[in-house]
Amino acid sequence: MTPIEQIRKSIFGGIQPKGIVMNLINKSNPMASKLIGMAENGDSKGVETFARNLLKEKGLDYDKEMASFKGKLGIK
Repeated sequence: MTPIEQIRKSIFGGIQPKGIVMNLINKSNPMASKLIGMAENGDSKGVETFARNLLKEKGLDYDKEMASFKGKLGIK
Protein backbone atom coordinates (compact mmCIF):
# COMPACT_ATOMS: atom_id res chain seq x y z
CA MET A 1 0.00 0.00 0.00
CA THR A 2 1.39 3.38 -1.00
CA PRO A 3 1.68 6.23 1.52
CA ILE A 4 -1.18 8.09 -0.21
CA GLU A 5 -3.40 5.01 0.08
CA GLN A 6 -2.49 4.70 3.77
CA ILE A 7 -3.40 8.35 4.41
CA ARG A 8 -6.68 8.02 2.52
CA LYS A 9 -7.53 4.86 4.43
CA SER A 10 -6.78 6.46 7.78
CA ILE A 11 -8.72 9.64 6.99
CA PHE A 12 -11.70 8.19 5.15
CA GLY A 13 -11.78 4.66 6.49
CA GLY A 14 -11.12 3.22 3.03
CA ILE A 15 -14.05 4.97 1.39
CA GLN A 16 -13.41 5.86 -2.24
CA PRO A 17 -13.92 9.48 -3.39
CA LYS A 18 -17.24 8.58 -5.04
CA GLY A 19 -18.45 7.21 -1.71
CA ILE A 20 -17.46 10.39 0.09
CA VAL A 21 -19.36 12.54 -2.42
CA MET A 22 -22.40 10.26 -2.27
CA ASN A 23 -22.42 10.47 1.54
CA LEU A 24 -22.39 14.27 1.35
CA ILE A 25 -25.20 14.30 -1.23
CA ASN A 26 -27.32 11.84 0.74
CA LYS A 27 -27.07 13.97 3.86
CA SER A 28 -27.54 17.38 2.24
CA ASN A 29 -29.94 16.81 -0.67
CA PRO A 30 -32.32 13.84 -0.57
CA MET A 31 -33.84 14.78 -3.95
CA ALA A 32 -30.42 14.65 -5.65
CA SER A 33 -29.76 11.35 -3.91
CA LYS A 34 -32.99 9.91 -5.30
CA LEU A 35 -32.16 11.19 -8.79
CA ILE A 36 -28.71 9.60 -8.68
CA GLY A 37 -30.28 6.35 -7.50
CA MET A 38 -32.69 6.36 -10.44
CA ALA A 39 -29.82 6.97 -12.87
CA GLU A 40 -27.71 4.19 -11.36
CA ASN A 41 -30.66 1.78 -11.58
CA GLY A 42 -31.27 2.63 -15.24
CA ASP A 43 -34.61 4.34 -14.60
CA SER A 44 -34.34 6.70 -17.56
CA LYS A 45 -38.09 7.41 -17.53
CA GLY A 46 -37.86 8.51 -13.89
CA VAL A 47 -34.91 10.79 -14.66
CA GLU A 48 -36.75 12.25 -17.65
CA THR A 49 -39.89 12.85 -15.57
CA PHE A 50 -37.76 14.56 -12.92
CA ALA A 51 -36.15 16.79 -15.57
CA ARG A 52 -39.49 17.60 -17.19
CA ASN A 53 -40.99 18.62 -13.84
CA LEU A 54 -37.95 20.67 -12.85
CA LEU A 55 -37.92 22.58 -16.14
CA LYS A 56 -41.68 23.08 -16.01
CA GLU A 57 -41.32 24.65 -12.53
CA LYS A 58 -38.78 27.05 -14.03
CA GLY A 59 -41.08 27.92 -16.94
CA LEU A 60 -39.00 26.07 -19.54
CA ASP A 61 -40.00 23.49 -22.14
CA TYR A 62 -38.19 20.15 -21.78
CA ASP A 63 -38.36 19.25 -25.48
CA LYS A 64 -37.03 22.63 -26.59
CA GLU A 65 -34.22 22.60 -24.01
CA MET A 66 -33.27 19.01 -24.87
CA ALA A 67 -33.13 19.84 -28.59
CA SER A 68 -30.89 22.81 -27.83
CA PHE A 69 -28.64 20.69 -25.61
CA LYS A 70 -28.33 17.95 -28.23
CA GLY A 71 -27.60 20.58 -30.89
CA LYS A 72 -24.70 21.93 -28.83
CA LEU A 73 -23.29 18.40 -28.60
CA GLY A 74 -23.82 17.75 -32.31
CA ILE A 75 -26.43 15.04 -31.61
CA LYS A 76 -29.54 14.86 -33.78
